[in-house]
Amino acid sequence: MAAFHSCLVVSLIMALSLSSIQATMAARAARQLLQTTVPSIPSLPKVTLPPLPTMPTIPQATLPPLPTMPAAPTLPKTTLPPLPSTQIPSLPTTMPTLPKVTLPPLPAASLPTIPTTIPSFPTIPTTMPSIPFLSPPPSN
Repeated sequence: MAAFHSCLVVSLIMALSLSSIQATMAARAARQLLQTTVPSIPSLPKVTLPPLPTMPTIPQATLPPLPTMPAAPTLPKTTLPPLPSTQIPSLPTTMPTLPKVTLPPLPAASLPTIPTTIPSFPTIPTTMPSIPFLSPPPSN
């Protein structure tokens, strides 16, 4: 066990020393980059494009005049037959009276009573029962 601890301590010291070496090298590289000057980018020459060609003029087409349509024939006037002259019967304004209906009496049987007390529920066990083959053997 002592060998494992010493091996662990040695590996931690090596990891820390290697990471500090990498950190110092990274800091040195960053400092060197900050001290160097960036070269200027040369300007590119201006390119001139040739002018676009002009659109050719398209001649306007002349269309012949549309033929004239002959006049539509006129339809004869239709007449509806006259409505029948019979008189429509008028609706009654009073409602007829309905005969009175008597209902038979209700049976004298009593309705069941509704209980007013709530029955108690059984309690839920809070301890786990022991299972014999999963429990540890008794100590002597």
